[in-house]
Amino acid sequence: MRKHLLMLILLFVAVAVRANNNEIEEMLKKIDAVTGFEQLEKVDTTRTYYLLKFRQLLDPKNADAGTFEQRVMLGHRGYDRPTVLVTEGYGGDYAFKNKKYMEELTRILDANIVFVEYRYFLESRPQPCNWDYLTVENSMYDYHAIVSALKPFYNKKWAATGVSKGGSTTIFYRAYFPNDVDVSVPYVAPLSCALEDGRHESFLEQASTKADRDAIRNFQFLLLQNKDKFMPMFDKYCLEKGYTFHVPTSTVYDLCVLEYQFSFWQWGSSVEKIPVGTAEESEIFNYFIRSCEPSYFARQNGLDSFSVQAVKDFGYYGYNVEPFKEYIDVEDIEGYYKRVMLPAEWADTVFDDYNYRFVTDFLTDNDPKMIFIYGEWDPWTASGVTWLRDRNKENIHIYVEPGGSHKARIGTMSKEVQIEILNKLNEWMQYK
Repeated sequence: MRKHLLMLILLFVAVAVRANNNEIEEMLKKIDAVTGFEQLEKVDTTRTYYLLKFRQLLDPKNADAGTFEQRVMLGHRGYDRPTVLVTEGYGGDYAFKNKKYMEELTRILDANIVFVEYRYFLESRPQPCNWDYLTVENSMYDYHAIVSALKPFYNKKWAATGVSKGGSTTIFYRAYFPNDVDVSVPYVAPLSCALEDGRHESFLEQASTKADRDAIRNFQFLLLQNKDKFMPMFDKYCLEKGYTFHVPTSTVYDLCVLEYQFSFWQWGSSVEKIPVGTAEESEIFNYFIRSCEPSYFARQNGLDSFSVQAVKDFGYYGYNVEPFKEYIDVEDIEGYYKRVMLPAEWADTVFDDYNYRFVTDFLTDNDPKMIFIYGEWDPWTASGVTWLRDRNKENIHIYVEPGGSHKARIGTMSKEVQIEILNKLNEWMQYK
């Protein structure tokens, strides 16, 4: 009897799931821009997941420029639930292919999820690839088109969120289309004013304690003062990995040494793990490579889409060369990004700071419901929007995790702060 009852329950569940799937698929068929979809298998069984191909205009203001297909993931929780838009700033393989993927805000709100891969990354790259249409503004129209297509079906509250460049995208999206979502939650999001922004260098000279900063600086000196010992190891490593560069490997070595400081604070590394001069050369070198993989500066880094956007209108950071002038040729480092990260034809590209000014003006003049999350010693916080804390905004809330890094999230904050954020989300999103 129990066996038959269990079989009936399982059959009922299967029929209910299939009915639910049919409803979702019928919805997707009604959206003209959805050119195809397939169901995804995830560990999370509370949502039904689909991979969508969404047709987008290359140039939102000129349909004659053509179209491309953008990769989107829909996680359906229920039409009566809020929806979270994840504005990924790069490729989305980690979300599409990882069966255990779950984003923090979606979990908190028990919401539907719409995850969007950024244009020109991985499977969302137009063919042929015309870089003219890779701009921040054009990208914002991508999100607007997707949200506009789904809102008739998912008509409860919407929130947008993203991490790092994805967090910057969340900010841009709110500025360009302020009424598309009800709440925005950008994590560790920079807002760069130039290709080499200029604020990170002084920020890093004040991070944590002098003892910690000295430990990092001493390790950089160790690498530069003993470059003749480590350079053959560096060349061999790059050769074995098949890395090639736009500049000599000696310059790449210097850049990795400079990058070490930024990387250390970005990922919240431990000072106690930094090797000292008495350590074995192999220990020093292996730690160096783990901390600053030279593949980052290689032609094979897979970052061409990001690099193009960085030089055009997204921006980046520079390095403080002053303490190392005795060991590094400053001219090799100044303006390094175009020479190192991109082919020569991009050398004359002039950075357009329109988006920086547009978003800064928007945040200054408006007070949208936004929660910003930053890490105290994350270098990207230097180019963040923490200056808004002095503007007496009622709806803009900025939280900085003490001693935090680029890994700062709502869940890494103190219990008191977490409760404050959750209460605010509950008030704004009405998700309970």
